[in-house]
Amino acid sequence: MNPVVFLVSIRVKPGREEEFLRVLTPVLDAMRHEKSFINVVLHRSEDDPTHFMLYETWANFDDVKEVQLKRDYRQEYHARLDDLLEAPREVEFWQPVRADFAFFAGAS
Repeated sequence: MNPVVFLVSIRVKPGREEEFLRVLTPVLDAMRHEKSFINVVLHRSEDDPTHFMLYETWANFDDVKEVQLKRDYRQEYHARLDDLLEAPREVEFWQPVRADFAFFAGAS
């Protein structure tokens, strides 16, 4: 296994944050059932409620690029991005080196 992390910075138009979350939530819910999926964490900036970040870990980069991004459950999300986003998403790819986790109360 050669996992890859996608860091996706997302800037939503002011006032459209809840609509963005309604469109994104079904995608996140469906992703967890994919064979190459490892995890996803959705973050929101403390300083700017229109700035979100996705931290996604997948087992295989090629599977994400060639299969996962084309899944039917992503179609509405992709179709709505131009209308919902202030700027294009910024995507970075990272190779995990180490992971340490602890349970933290209040996470949703």
